[in-house]
Amino acid sequence: MRLFISLLFPWLTFFTIGRPIAGIACFILQITLIGWIPAVIWAVYALGQFKTDRKIAKAVAERA
Repeated sequence: MRLFISLLFPWLTFFTIGRPIAGIACFILQITLIGWIPAVIWAVYALGQFKTDRKIAKAVAERA
């Protein structure tokens, strides 16, 4: 679901993963038509990093 949101509303993705300042910056970038594609790429990349960070945290918690 977050991937779908990141394609339509890239700035909203950052709010769902707990990065509101990046969400505001992404919204400003998205306002311009030219900035839409970089905003989508940034949101998808950040979402991938968020999922990776959660997996690492889960693996570390299991070892402890």
